[in-house]
Amino acid sequence: MLVCGETGTGKELVARAVHRGSPRREGPFVAVNCGAFSDDLVASELFGHEKGAFTGALQQRLGHVERAAGGTLFLDEIGELTVDLQVRLLRFLQEREFERVGGTQSLRADVRVVAATNRDLDRLRSEGRFRDDLYFRLNVFPIRVPPLRERREDIPSLLQAFVDRYARKVGKRFTTIDRQTLARCEEYPWPGNVRELENLVERSVILCPEPVFFLNPFAQAESAAPGSAHTTLHALVRAHIVRTLKLCRGRIYGDEGAARLLGLKPSTLQSKLKRLGIDRSRL
Repeated sequence: MLVCGETGTGKELVARAVHRGSPRREGPFVAVNCGAFSDDLVASELFGHEKGAFTGALQQRLGHVERAAGGTLFLDEIGELTVDLQVRLLRFLQEREFERVGGTQSLRADVRVVAATNRDLDRLRSEGRFRDDLYFRLNVFPIRVPPLRERREDIPSLLQAFVDRYARKVGKRFTTIDRQTLARCEEYPWPGNVRELENLVERSVILCPEPVFFLNPFAQAESAAPGSAHTTLHALVRAHIVRTLKLCRGRIYGDEGAARLLGLKPSTLQSKLKRLGIDRSRL
């Protein structure tokens, strides 16, 4: 099975859902990021190694293939594997046999393999960097996970779920989500997809005062899409500061002051008020 999609779309979640809905659900689910290790380490991580196979191999070690026996092996970033490792993986997929690094004995493992990538495998194949036979072996049942901008109808439920999750973690309770926040989330292209939305909500929950949740513009500035209009972000920052000052009745200092709620030093907030043209005496 091959799961394709942009970074942050939830490819591993899809693989876990496949695992939970299959007869193998009682078995282990083992995830491996193929791009996180050097070539030698990937082989050892996947297939294990024998004692003395290389410097530092002080004892025999089982690989993820053996640990996933009876369950599912999730290979993330499959496009990062070198051609040599692709050959070894193909042999395992076809014969269900493998050898540990430094070993000579052929071993067997009953494993379902789910691979995932955010790369264009067709381009890699044309460049000779990904084997055709491995591609066709994995692509028996392809799944494309669409980016968040193509499924905007999911944004309200995802936003609510993330707010509830992270509010519980920090001991907060939000009774509603600001309408402007929801509208902006539905309009934003989310280049980082669901992962970007989740990270932004987590930061905003920490900074946002109860009971109405709204995206904190200082957290959002880190996730702003390249080329997004400066005036839009400027207006969002200003509106957020004004809203917070109203909640604090214009107060800046102290435990109930706007500076603490915004996570800013009072002097920094005063500088922002001056730059944004906000007269707190009117609030």
